[in-house]
Amino acid sequence: MCTSVKNSRTQEQVAEPTMFEMLGRIVMQFLKCLFVQFHAVFDYLVDVIFGLYYNYKVQKLPPIKNNLLLMSASELAEKIRTKEVSSLEVVTAFIERAKEVNKIINAVVEDRYSDALEEAKEVDKLLEKTKDVDVLKKEKPFLGVPFTTKDSNEAKGMLHTMGLVCRRDIRSQEDATVIGFVKNAGAILIAKTNVPELNLWTESRNNLYGQTCNPYNSTRNVGGSSGGEAAIIAACGSAFSVASDIGGSTRMPAFFNGLYGFKPTGGLTSIKGIGLRQVDCPNSMSEAGPICKKVEDLIPLLKVMIGEKVSLVKLDTPVDIKSLNIFYQESSGDIRASKVNCEMRAALMKAVQHFKEITGSATKIKIPGSEYSFRLWRYWMTQEDLDFKLSITNGKYRTSALAEISKLLTGKSEITLSAIFKLIDEDLLPKENAEWATEITTNMKKYLMSKLEDNGVLFYPSSPFPASYHYTAYLRPFNFGYWCLFNVLKFPVCQVPLGLDKDGLPVGIQVVAAPYNDHLCVAVAQELDKAFGGWVPPA
Repeated sequence: MCTSVKNSRTQEQVAEPTMFEMLGRIVMQFLKCLFVQFHAVFDYLVDVIFGLYYNYKVQKLPPIKNNLLLMSASELAEKIRTKEVSSLEVVTAFIERAKEVNKIINAVVEDRYSDALEEAKEVDKLLEKTKDVDVLKKEKPFLGVPFTTKDSNEAKGMLHTMGLVCRRDIRSQEDATVIGFVKNAGAILIAKTNVPELNLWTESRNNLYGQTCNPYNSTRNVGGSSGGEAAIIAACGSAFSVASDIGGSTRMPAFFNGLYGFKPTGGLTSIKGIGLRQVDCPNSMSEAGPICKKVEDLIPLLKVMIGEKVSLVKLDTPVDIKSLNIFYQESSGDIRASKVNCEMRAALMKAVQHFKEITGSATKIKIPGSEYSFRLWRYWMTQEDLDFKLSITNGKYRTSALAEISKLLTGKSEITLSAIFKLIDEDLLPKENAEWATEITTNMKKYLMSKLEDNGVLFYPSSPFPASYHYTAYLRPFNFGYWCLFNVLKFPVCQVPLGLDKDGLPVGIQVVAAPYNDHLCVAVAQELDKAFGGWVPPA
């Protein structure tokens, strides 16, 4: 027994940190704090310098004159069904608005306005003959309502360029599965919108169609890859959007443009025809999902887009808001990312406080490993069915970072700097360790599942700050981690708008639930909408 006690004491003594170890920890903590402060100053200077260039270039959207443009897709569908307004009138109103605003925001890259108007006339003819409106509501819930989708989502007969000059003439032979679902629900496709090359950048710009601008401030970023979608929806040029999200591509643009954006539980939606996928990929991080102005559209749109797997989720299950367990995290912890600014933190805490008053408590947490969000996503992207170096040339040959840098320097490159950065990442930077990434991801899932279970939600920052100036994303690449984390985890997430900041730019938060509890995200979004007003028109 004495020997056992002696060994125990020896182990305790060995476990105690030495003075040098303690000093080392203090020094490291000091250096981290110093880096964070330096980063904050850097971000401030970036905004000042870019502001000097951009501030006098702001273009404002014309005012909204037709109240139909302000309605939810669900309300429009009901008015069309009951013949309070014709589909032709609704589709015409959105087309006219899209034409009006696109001169400023450059969101629409191809339209089918003439065909859409003819389809609207056919809807009105059908309604004249229909007597059972309830059956029509069930079978075609969005009959006669106009929508848009991003260039990268296949739509029969329309261009499918992926933002690449080398694909400028490629057209789709059939609809992506989810686009087919939406068309079968009666909605009318009016246009396709801008994306970054191969959907892989945080700003919607390419050498084929140029740059898309934010409707709240034309000098600001719209996000990617569904940036054109969010811009046209916020500007009221379309009733709703079919987007997709492999690293925040639905939620990031929804946030920057003050909208609702939803990424469902991993594996719920078909992604055949999304991007370059010719078959479904159930193990992908990518999910199709809606972007919309009004929270009431989320459930009906999700039902349509999820399709036959809708039975796996409880979208119609009532939620007792008072019984929810509320958790929140104030930042990712990645010191390479920008510091969450005061107004974004205030938006988060406003939501937390509101739910604390309803439920009685809210618990602050830190997901172990969230500081590695960007690195984890970077690893899991290597497991996706995408050969970037081959796809960027449309399959003609596998290019390389050095080849494209050489072309760039000689003025012969057809791709943007962001695509070249991706090639540099693949060719020249060290790879993430697979065992490490898998272990961290597994531990994160276990931790969050143990917290959320079937009755919990997490409030998480959408971004360190609202939409910043064009091109500044090159200087802030790690901010992307705030979105891509939940693609890695494959948890359902809803981007919720919470008004505008002092500069008139949208702020908001992400609401996260455990897999297949998508309905909890929507219920919380509905409550926040009632409390704080939701979407604010940009004009």
